[in-house]
Amino acid sequence: MDFTFTEEQQAAVEAAVAVFGDVVADSVPSPALTAGAVADDIDRPLWRKLADADLLSLVLAAEYGGAGLDPIALCLMLRESAKVLARVPLLENSAAALAVQVYATDALRADVLPRAGRGELIITVAAAGRTGHDPAELAVTARREEAEWVLDGMQTAVPWAQSADRILVPAHTGDGTAVLALLPRLRNGVRLADQTSTNGERHAEVHLDSVRVRDEEMITSTGAWEWLRNLLTTGTCALALGLGQAVLAMTSAYTAKREQFGFPVATFQAVAVQAADRYIDLRAMEATLWQAAWRISSGANGALPPAGDVAVAKIWASEGVRRVVQTAQHLHGGFGADTDYALHRYHAWAKQLELSLGPAAAHEEALGDLLAAHALG
Repeated sequence: MDFTFTEEQQAAVEAAVAVFGDVVADSVPSPALTAGAVADDIDRPLWRKLADADLLSLVLAAEYGGAGLDPIALCLMLRESAKVLARVPLLENSAAALAVQVYATDALRADVLPRAGRGELIITVAAAGRTGHDPAELAVTARREEAEWVLDGMQTAVPWAQSADRILVPAHTGDGTAVLALLPRLRNGVRLADQTSTNGERHAEVHLDSVRVRDEEMITSTGAWEWLRNLLTTGTCALALGLGQAVLAMTSAYTAKREQFGFPVATFQAVAVQAADRYIDLRAMEATLWQAAWRISSGANGALPPAGDVAVAKIWASEGVRRVVQTAQHLHGGFGADTDYALHRYHAWAKQLELSLGPAAAHEEALGDLLAAHALG
């Protein structure tokens, strides 16, 4: 396998590193010391910097002011954002914009994409369903009523919904078809209830009570929601990889300077073996991530649909990031739980990413179903 990135993708990484280089992980209160959310809003100055660096429009076509890059470039950028725990809806906004670009009408594209690329319009996605375990499209019903659609239901754990201008909501019709509705947050019948995520960020329970949606705000193309969910899941794997890489680097630096019996603890065999195991986890997370991102970007055929590669990537991301932060806590000793040190924040974010869009067990079940449905060999 050749995981060499193109010059354009490498340039995107360099631009992302430059923007995220000034971000510190502890710029808001610790989630361990905060009863509710650590902040009421996203990091607006960082969002502005991302827009000014043309990173919010990175995956948009040139006609909408973008660079026309693919989901691989998005995952590279997400990896860098997770290293500093960037508090911006970069994944949700970019994935939603891509879904609009690929599946929506020309009118919706022209209305939404240029503003989203300039950072003037923030889009989030309701992808957790009613409980976080059931398929998200089953949490909301969509029915035609004369020239409009009417939505009823509830989606939980919608990230940064209070800061978003639009919420992309999956729903199902009477015959079970999955559709997507791009709703303004302030639309009549939309009500938000505050929630706080595991990592202390502000989420929302989004209630929809007979919300009326115009035809041009709906995405009814076959496969749109499945494609978007695969992209969101793969992007979550990219976040897990970046976070894991940052945590392993923190652990390496700490064990190299922490001494016992006159020697750095990094020189002890038991410490080196644990660190090496976590490095192997990260390499597996990396390989499976780029395989999934490549399948989504290229549309290449395989023994299984792209959902199979996405499931494998999420299994490794969920298990791998958990093992990385647990080993980091162990090798840091009591220092790892010190709220004046950033590691506990990474631990909270890792747990959030581990469970986002399905833990490893859920994706193992999905992979089993795909293997049963597709003959290999």
